[in-house]
Amino acid sequence: MEVTYGIILFTVVASIVCFNNDELFNQLKFNAFDVHHSKQWYRFFSYGFLHANWVHLLINMVVFYSFGALVEHYFKVFFHEKYILYYLLLYLGGLLLSIIPAFGKHKNDVLYNAVGASGAVSSVIFASIIILPKAPISFFFIPVEIPAWLFGILYIIYEFYMSRKAKDNIGHDAHFWGAVYGVIFTIVLKPSLATGFLHQIGFLP
Repeated sequence: MEVTYGIILFTVVASIVCFNNDELFNQLKFNAFDVHHSKQWYRFFSYGFLHANWVHLLINMVVFYSFGALVEHYFKVFFHEKYILYYLLLYLGGLLLSIIPAFGKHKNDVLYNAVGASGAVSSVIFASIIILPKAPISFFFIPVEIPAWLFGILYIIYEFYMSRKAKDNIGHDAHFWGAVYGVIFTIVLKPSLATGFLHQIGFLP
């Protein structure tokens, strides 16, 4: 689980440093206007290692640890010596792909900013759902365990709806597209997981 631990450590350190350094925080956060007009492309990735506050950081890292260790283990089983590369592509690709829709919408909005690993974490969560669709999942806001595949469907519906309706300063677009990327990337890497997923949830005999 070395890669998961490494990402968590780097993210925690970067976030804490930026909690106390507004100038650095402003240089690294995702500002769509600066990306578009100043060509600061590094912000497509740097924003994911910053967080708005301790609660934001804690939630993302606890959830990432819960699912990341599992996904890293299975990537190691599936892909052997290539697992580190693929796992990093899952995480970093989740950061990139989940913020692109927001960039398209807000590239001329100087006030639009985003931080947090939520898009990448969604990618990892949905990789785990494709691998183990019947695994029980529970969160503090869900009082009972539900199968991972059902949670995934509910999550996708909720985030899709909220991305179009909500004005709550939460990156629902990032959650939605991170999840989509996690599913597609994992299946592209190992297509047999798609058939296995459908078998496990009863769609195929």
